[in-house]
Amino acid sequence: MRDETVSKNYAVALFELGRKQGAIAEYGEALDTVARLLDEDPRLRLFLETPRVGDAARKAVVKKALGGKLPQHVLNFVLVTIDKRRQRLLREISRQYNALVDAHLGREHVEVTLARATDPATEKLIATKLSSVLGKEAIPHFRVKPEIIGGLVVRTSDTIYDGSVRRRLDGMRRKMLRARV
Repeated sequence: MRDETVSKNYAVALFELGRKQGAIAEYGEALDTVARLLDEDPRLRLFLETPRVGDAARKAVVKKALGGKLPQHVLNFVLVTIDKRRQRLLREISRQYNALVDAHLGREHVEVTLARATDPATEKLIATKLSSVLGKEAIPHFRVKPEIIGGLVVRTSDTIYDGSVRRRLDGMRRKMLRARV
């Protein structure tokens, strides 16, 4: 839990800097690039995270590899994470930063579980309806789970809307078991 809190603090610091510079999206893309590099290249991640490599060597490699490719403030930010020995949190910082951007732009990621795959028109309709219900732009992430039988289950940050046939059947079963015959 502590890593998540620290990551959020770093993300907030970069977000505020991006907001002052008018470069929120640009900084987010740059941080996503760093996180993607760490995800795709385990050797780079190991190099940055291993305690055997000195900070000066890490910073030199980062400057050489990313200098000119990232905005200077983001490059400096990555170097500060190395100084503070927080480079292993860069992927989580990126995730937290993206959450801040979404909140700033009035977007919410929503997990939508369906019993079967649907067509793009239905997905767009679901996204539109969710946006009107939530009062902000919904970014749905669809997944298929046949065991819900039908309907859909929507999970937002802290709320679950369960409109599945499985839940309704379970409710009917409970009522029937309680009924006196």
